[in-house]
Amino acid sequence: MIIEQHEKVHVVYRALYESSTRRHLVGEVVAVAGSVCRIHGYVFIYDSKTTDFIRKQKKRTTIIDLADCGYIVNVISNDVDLDAVTYRYLPESGSVVTDGKNFELNINEFTPRT
Repeated sequence: MIIEQHEKVHVVYRALYESSTRRHLVGEVVAVAGSVCRIHGYVFIYDSKTTDFIRKQKKRTTIIDLADCGYIVNVISNDVDLDAVTYRYLPESGSVVTDGKNFELNINEFTPRT
Protein backbone atom coordinates (compact mmCIF):
# COMPACT_ATOMS: atom_id res chain seq x y z
CA MET A 1 0.00 0.00 0.00
CA ILE A 2 1.37 3.41 -0.96
CA ILE A 3 -0.45 5.47 1.68
CA GLU A 4 -1.30 4.34 5.18
CA GLN A 5 -3.79 5.24 7.85
CA HIS A 6 -2.54 7.99 10.22
CA GLU A 7 -0.08 9.44 7.70
CA LYS A 8 -0.34 13.18 7.22
CA VAL A 9 -0.57 14.67 3.74
CA HIS A 10 -0.57 17.95 1.86
CA VAL A 11 -2.82 17.68 -1.21
CA VAL A 12 -2.91 20.12 -4.10
CA TYR A 13 -6.01 20.07 -6.28
CA ARG A 14 -4.76 20.62 -9.83
CA ALA A 15 -6.20 23.65 -11.59
CA LEU A 16 -8.09 22.62 -14.71
CA TYR A 17 -8.00 26.10 -16.25
CA GLU A 18 -6.54 29.53 -15.47
CA SER A 19 -9.43 30.79 -13.36
CA SER A 20 -9.90 27.54 -11.38
CA THR A 21 -10.18 27.90 -7.63
CA ARG A 22 -6.85 26.93 -6.10
CA ARG A 23 -7.46 24.51 -3.24
CA HIS A 24 -5.07 22.68 -0.96
CA LEU A 25 -5.79 20.25 1.87
CA VAL A 26 -3.58 19.47 4.86
CA GLY A 27 -4.76 16.56 6.95
CA GLU A 28 -4.46 13.07 8.37
CA VAL A 29 -5.48 9.91 6.56
CA VAL A 30 -8.12 8.25 8.75
CA ALA A 31 -9.05 5.36 6.44
CA VAL A 32 -7.62 3.77 3.29
CA ALA A 33 -8.99 1.40 0.66
CA GLY A 34 -6.42 1.02 -2.13
CA SER A 35 -5.66 4.57 -3.25
CA VAL A 36 -8.96 5.99 -1.96
CA CYS A 37 -8.45 7.85 1.30
CA ARG A 38 -10.67 9.50 3.86
CA ILE A 39 -8.70 12.54 5.02
CA HIS A 40 -9.60 14.77 7.97
CA GLY A 41 -8.01 18.21 7.94
CA TYR A 42 -8.07 21.80 6.79
CA VAL A 43 -8.86 23.17 3.35
CA PHE A 44 -6.97 26.24 2.14
CA ILE A 45 -8.35 28.42 -0.67
CA TYR A 46 -6.20 30.86 -2.64
CA ASP A 47 -7.40 34.47 -2.36
CA SER A 48 -6.20 36.35 -5.44
CA LYS A 49 -6.86 39.72 -3.78
CA THR A 50 -4.48 39.07 -0.88
CA THR A 51 -2.34 36.55 -2.84
CA ASP A 52 -2.47 34.21 0.15
CA PHE A 53 -3.98 30.84 0.94
CA ILE A 54 -6.74 31.27 3.52
CA ARG A 55 -7.59 28.37 5.84
CA LYS A 56 -11.23 27.42 6.30
CA GLN A 57 -11.99 27.60 10.02
CA LYS A 58 -13.41 24.12 10.53
CA LYS A 59 -11.78 20.82 9.77
CA ARG A 60 -13.58 18.67 7.26
CA THR A 61 -13.46 15.10 6.12
CA THR A 62 -12.82 14.55 2.42
CA ILE A 63 -12.66 11.37 0.36
CA ILE A 64 -10.04 11.48 -2.37
CA ASP A 65 -8.62 8.92 -4.79
CA LEU A 66 -4.97 9.90 -4.47
CA ALA A 67 -4.11 8.00 -7.67
CA ASP A 68 -6.33 10.35 -9.68
CA CYS A 69 -4.34 12.72 -11.88
CA GLY A 70 -6.27 15.67 -10.40
CA TYR A 71 -4.16 15.70 -7.23
CA ILE A 72 -0.56 16.25 -6.23
CA VAL A 73 0.12 14.58 -2.89
CA ASN A 74 2.99 15.26 -0.50
CA VAL A 75 3.37 12.93 2.48
CA ILE A 76 4.42 15.10 5.42
CA SER A 77 5.83 14.31 8.85
CA ASN A 78 3.50 12.86 11.47
CA ASP A 79 4.90 15.49 13.85
CA VAL A 80 3.21 18.33 11.94
CA ASP A 81 0.73 20.28 14.09
CA LEU A 82 -2.23 20.47 11.70
CA ASP A 83 -3.98 23.11 13.82
CA ALA A 84 -0.99 25.44 13.45
CA VAL A 85 -0.41 25.06 9.68
CA THR A 86 -0.39 28.29 7.69
CA TYR A 87 0.94 29.51 4.35
CA ARG A 88 3.65 32.14 4.39
CA TYR A 89 5.86 33.95 1.96
CA LEU A 90 9.48 33.92 3.10
CA PRO A 91 11.90 36.15 1.15
CA GLU A 92 14.65 33.50 1.24
CA SER A 93 12.38 30.53 0.37
CA GLY A 94 9.28 31.82 -1.40
CA SER A 95 5.87 30.30 -0.64
CA VAL A 96 5.91 27.69 2.12
CA VAL A 97 3.44 25.69 4.18
CA THR A 98 4.55 25.63 7.81
CA ASP A 99 3.35 24.86 11.31
CA GLY A 100 5.78 27.45 12.68
CA LYS A 101 7.84 24.71 14.32
CA ASN A 102 9.86 22.07 12.47
CA PHE A 103 7.65 21.65 9.39
CA GLU A 104 8.25 23.74 6.27
CA LEU A 105 7.22 22.64 2.76
CA ASN A 106 8.25 24.81 -0.18
CA ILE A 107 5.30 25.03 -2.58
CA ASN A 108 6.55 27.51 -5.17
CA GLU A 109 5.68 25.19 -8.05
CA PHE A 110 2.03 25.16 -6.90
CA THR A 111 1.47 28.89 -6.44
CA PRO A 112 1.30 31.90 -8.75
CA ARG A 113 3.62 33.93 -6.51
CA THR A 114 7.32 33.17 -6.13
